[in-house]
Amino acid sequence: MEARKTGKIRQLPASEERQYLISGDYEVYEKEGVPTGAMAFHYHTFYEILYVLEGEYSSMVENQSYHLHKGDFLLIDQGVMHKYQPMAGTKENSKRIILWVTVNFLRSLSDEDLDLTECFRQQDSRAWHFPIYYEEMLRGFLLKLAMDGDSTGIRRAMDRGYLTLFFSHLNLLCTRKESLLSGEFVAEHPLVAKVSAYVEEHMEEPITLDQLSEHVNVSKYHFLRKFKELTGVTAHAFVMNKRLIRACELLQKGESIANVYQSTGFSDYSVFLRNFKAAFGISPGQYRG
Repeated sequence: MEARKTGKIRQLPASEERQYLISGDYEVYEKEGVPTGAMAFHYHTFYEILYVLEGEYSSMVENQSYHLHKGDFLLIDQGVMHKYQPMAGTKENSKRIILWVTVNFLRSLSDEDLDLTECFRQQDSRAWHFPIYYEEMLRGFLLKLAMDGDSTGIRRAMDRGYLTLFFSHLNLLCTRKESLLSGEFVAEHPLVAKVSAYVEEHMEEPITLDQLSEHVNVSKYHFLRKFKELTGVTAHAFVMNKRLIRACELLQKGESIANVYQSTGFSDYSVFLRNFKAAFGISPGQYRG
């Protein structure tokens, strides 16, 4: 479903399930209400920024949950699994701006003195609350980018300027750790963290559900139920997604396809190809370009 025009700000309905770009290098739009299309772990091959305009919003990113409020920013790196996570007391009428931007496009706005992708590499927390002056400035850029308008050369040039200013200020602000969201607004999920670490460490090997449940020291039944409850996906799907995320990283680095599927634990190329095309709609060779 394409973005709906409402006179000023481009909007997508909360029920929208699309998790891929259709407009080239970047998209900016507003969403309101419970995002019923993002209830299970998913990931992108591009960057995502979520800014809360009104109300509250909760998201689980890898093994951390963030309870966001008006003015908070959530930065999600490419290949990082995340989902909407309803929490008790969260207002379901939240309004937020979503920015999607590709890695190559953001790098094209960077230069040798400033890497505009650096802001996505913070691991302690991915959520930020900046002083009001800076928050309003960043919000202003996002609103300009979300405005309806024809895709003219002038508009594209203006958007490049707004994106450059937005990410230049954002990267500077993200060097100030006092703006990181923490404490009562961030919750850890040790079960997911342990499973993720095990998969990362044993990526080249077959991984069974028995191994995972033994690693986290709970019964297989309890593990499967709890993991699905937390992430919205099965443990098997989680492992597959981890393998595909690593495969994308290796392909971007120019690794051979043979080395990629072998080092990410696929039994043979046909299995790798089938799962890769199912996830991304293109072959590994097309993805690498």
